[in-house]
Amino acid sequence: MVMDKGIEQCMNNKTGFGKRDFFRLGVAFFFLVGIMLFAAVILPKGSAISFELMIAAVIGGYMAMNIGANDVANNVGPAVGSRALTMTGAIIIAAIFEAGGALIAGGGVVSTIKKGIIDPSLIPSADVFIWLMMAALLAGAIWLNMATAIGAPVSTTHAIVGGVLGAGIAAGGFGIANWNQMGMIAASWVISPVIGGLIAAGFLFWIKHSITYQKDMIAATRRMLPVMVGLMVMAFSTYLIMKGLKQVIKVDILTATLIGLVLAVITFFAVKYLTLKHSIRLSNDKKNVNKLFTIPLIFAAALLSFAHGANDVANAVGPLAAIADAITHMGVTSKAPIPFWVMAIGALGISIGLALFGPKLIRTVGSEITELDQMRAFCIAMAAAITVIIASQLGLPVSSTHIAVGGVFGVGFLREYLKANYAKALEDIEYHCSCKAPSDTKAFMREFESASVEGKREMLTQVRTNTAELDLTKSERKNIKKRNRQELVKRSALLKIAAAWVITVPAAGLMAGFLFYAIRGMMLP
Repeated sequence: MVMDKGIEQCMNNKTGFGKRDFFRLGVAFFFLVGIMLFAAVILPKGSAISFELMIAAVIGGYMAMNIGANDVANNVGPAVGSRALTMTGAIIIAAIFEAGGALIAGGGVVSTIKKGIIDPSLIPSADVFIWLMMAALLAGAIWLNMATAIGAPVSTTHAIVGGVLGAGIAAGGFGIANWNQMGMIAASWVISPVIGGLIAAGFLFWIKHSITYQKDMIAATRRMLPVMVGLMVMAFSTYLIMKGLKQVIKVDILTATLIGLVLAVITFFAVKYLTLKHSIRLSNDKKNVNKLFTIPLIFAAALLSFAHGANDVANAVGPLAAIADAITHMGVTSKAPIPFWVMAIGALGISIGLALFGPKLIRTVGSEITELDQMRAFCIAMAAAITVIIASQLGLPVSSTHIAVGGVFGVGFLREYLKANYAKALEDIEYHCSCKAPSDTKAFMREFESASVEGKREMLTQVRTNTAELDLTKSERKNIKKRNRQELVKRSALLKIAAAWVITVPAAGLMAGFLFYAIRGMMLP
């Protein structure tokens, strides 16, 4: 019996396909069948069953699952990679907040995807428009499915924008594309990872100088952590009031900011009390500082999931909303309300895709680019959340993949820069000082590592003016040079991800063009 289980496990490992895979495919299949049956009865009573709407709804659900499998990894991957969250906990939190963001605050970006890339007025008929959107959805979903299968964290925004653009050009020529809007979107793809990286690096630099470079790190954490969490609460609450509650009550940005400020002040005192309570018995080291960042990191991951649901649900249901509107009104309109059932398909599909197929890319983002701890992961989550929230508020479909991965690289490259500077400081000690005994070297090094930023500067000044006596052994000199050459970001991962980003738009566009011609050929009499 044991041998049979071992053989079965070996076969599953060899083929890469086992009982769990059948279970995942089965759940996904029943989800899509449920969507199809729901779409069959969603039209007003007395209307004929629309097979086009049924097919489009299934494709929209398929796209939503692929977004959950691929893109959501960027939200919770750093938290899992830093071991602040287990895989199961991350999936539960992300699923809840992704769905909440999609249902509460996703409408504005859906409109941009729907009518911003191509000009619907240049589509000859409603049927052609429906086929175009079907081709775009299906192309984006297939490409995203392929990328997930090989473990590449590509941009779902890229995939659907490329699909809409390629199918639109196939249907109406190059003049149908809104090239100004495409230029803005393309610019955001370049700008968003840079901004994400800079904000993440800025947060990490702030944490290092205000906490980990201080002599008493625990005391510094007690001072600074409430401020950081308060800023996060202010950003989240202001966005939620402005975006999520606009259907209930309209509030200007100044009022929303003031409310956010009040909540931030309350949070500040609450976190201050909790930090003091949990840090009393902690020793003064970086490991314990990381422990204090665990809860804020979980909160930041939830915030990022909410923002991602608000921003990227458009990729799944924007074309589906356009199709439903065209079928309901028997024509193409430039503006239409987004049905709740369309948003619900996107929200539920993202959550199911995350739970079934998300762990693979969560591990990729969380551990394969650079080593993360809770403080670094907090910086990445904060940077990505702030950038995505701003983009969603503006209605700009930026890539959350670019933002989050840019944050990961920003943190990694800042660590390389700081490590290099530290190694140079040690070289200064080596070249400017002499010491009589190795024990003095070790004592000086221990004092240097535990000193604050100002203390380190003073010690280096002493070294450079020969007021400190120190000499390093040959092995210590080799370690210094080795550390100075240390690369903390995997260049192969950088090249792989960059290549995937570059190819996604043209690949999805070409696929959508071919699919449009195939669908049109099947649908024409």
